[in-house]
Amino acid sequence: MATTTLLGPSEIRALAERAGVRPTKTLGQNFVLDAGTVRKIVRQADVRAGESVVEVGPGLGSLTLGLLEADADVTAVEIDPVLARLLPGTVAAHVPGLVVDDADRERVVLRDGDGRVRLTVVLADALDVRALPDPQPTALVANLPYNVSVPVLLTFLERFASLERGLVMVQAEVADRLAAPPGSRTYGVPSAKVAWYAAARRTATVGRAVFWPAPNVDSALVRLDRREPPSTTAAREDVFAVVDAAFSQRRKMLRSALAQLAGSSTAAQEAVLAAGLDPQTRGEQVDVDGFAAIAERLVAARPGTVAP
Repeated sequence: MATTTLLGPSEIRALAERAGVRPTKTLGQNFVLDAGTVRKIVRQADVRAGESVVEVGPGLGSLTLGLLEADADVTAVEIDPVLARLLPGTVAAHVPGLVVDDADRERVVLRDGDGRVRLTVVLADALDVRALPDPQPTALVANLPYNVSVPVLLTFLERFASLERGLVMVQAEVADRLAAPPGSRTYGVPSAKVAWYAAARRTATVGRAVFWPAPNVDSALVRLDRREPPSTTAAREDVFAVVDAAFSQRRKMLRSALAQLAGSSTAAQEAVLAAGLDPQTRGEQVDVDGFAAIAERLVAARPGTVAP
């Protein structure tokens, strides 16, 4: 395998200057300067040689090169057209033997000398992506844009069932929310919804100095491992509606918080009791299986619903 060289601080700044790129808060852009951090992300993601990996927000290519160094095949989804056009040239310059094989306005493909597709750059908003090139990715590895990290993560877990695991870098506060267990201070909507798809745990804190520009907050790595969703006859949308309602007024008891969704506080109380929970419990104390059980009872109580 050809030797891959990773980007350093001076080269990252030079690349940005030549392309006229200025990191923007609007797109949540903070580029990773440190090769050691890149390799830590790849290592904690357990990236395997020949594996298909999807990366969201590749930016200038720091993590993309780290994934290619691990001999993964990468689909990089980039919303910024300037960065999307810049990335293929950067990768070709750092991974000997890769050449642009196919390109259009929305996609660029790089292959090695054996014809293997090593990198596909997709110009798109990650929230709009509904299909990815084959072979379907088994891992999501990304330095997620701060401003859309949770929606992007939930969207990809929903749309791409092939994803077995993920390793994402997000704001430290967001990492705590994603990995929080029921009953903890940071447990909330992101915690419960991610738990529908995967087991999440915070693995490492990442300091501000490894980014350009340096953010005002620390970041952290979150590892996700796909699991089966709760066993329930309720649809995911119904379960998530219960989660949203339960946390819409965090300090309210379930019988009150779910009253509007259920049609009345009495109906909410009956559903919560039928799910085996105390109606005086608050949403922050309920795990995703509990929310699924409540949703199942609420759906069954709808007029015209036929029992399975």
